[in-house]
Amino acid sequence: MLMREVEAVRLQLKQFIARNIETPRLQLRQFTPDDTEELYYIYSHPGLFKYMSNEKPLLLEQTRAAIQSMTENWENYNFGVWAIVHKEDQRLIGHCGLKFLENTTEVQIGYLLLESHWNQGLGTEAASAALKYGFEVINLPRIVAIAKPENIASRRVMEKMGMKYEKDAYFYENDVVYYSILRNAYLSTVRGLKPVTDTQHLPCPVRQPLCLG
Repeated sequence: MLMREVEAVRLQLKQFIARNIETPRLQLRQFTPDDTEELYYIYSHPGLFKYMSNEKPLLLEQTRAAIQSMTENWENYNFGVWAIVHKEDQRLIGHCGLKFLENTTEVQIGYLLLESHWNQGLGTEAASAALKYGFEVINLPRIVAIAKPENIASRRVMEKMGMKYEKDAYFYENDVVYYSILRNAYLSTVRGLKPVTDTQHLPCPVRQPLCLG
């Protein structure tokens, strides 16, 4: 009975941390159905079309289905996509997280922000937190990222996180550049740094469409 209770607590802690991460300027949390209209607005923003895989806005029902898919991914794999909330005004400004790369077993990091929040380092801030979760919490051996070749800003985020260009590729019906980073390489660059996820308040240590870049 005790072992069962310990396991239940362990899973609760892992779920809590998976769905609640804070960075200096952002909150990363799991999506809920209440986010549908705000996410629909983000997906409808003309400035993002050229960087999304389908290059067109999603319908409201498609946005609702995307949130459901992201929720199921968390339940099935203990990783997924977070809603990005700007602390200053508590506004939903995009999403960032981990998912399986199309038709592979590789885990991809992806991020998308409203154009009004570009060029402020927020993409790197969110993506770095997701990368840390992938390597330090669920111990992934490798994480990849893709972007359309012309998406220079996204490629800079990848490079700031220590990811290296590996090859040109084709995913989601688009020509893309493909970057990757190994867990050992990541750990060697952050050794000694404080984890992004704050666990000091916990009793013990811890268990769709994305923009192409």
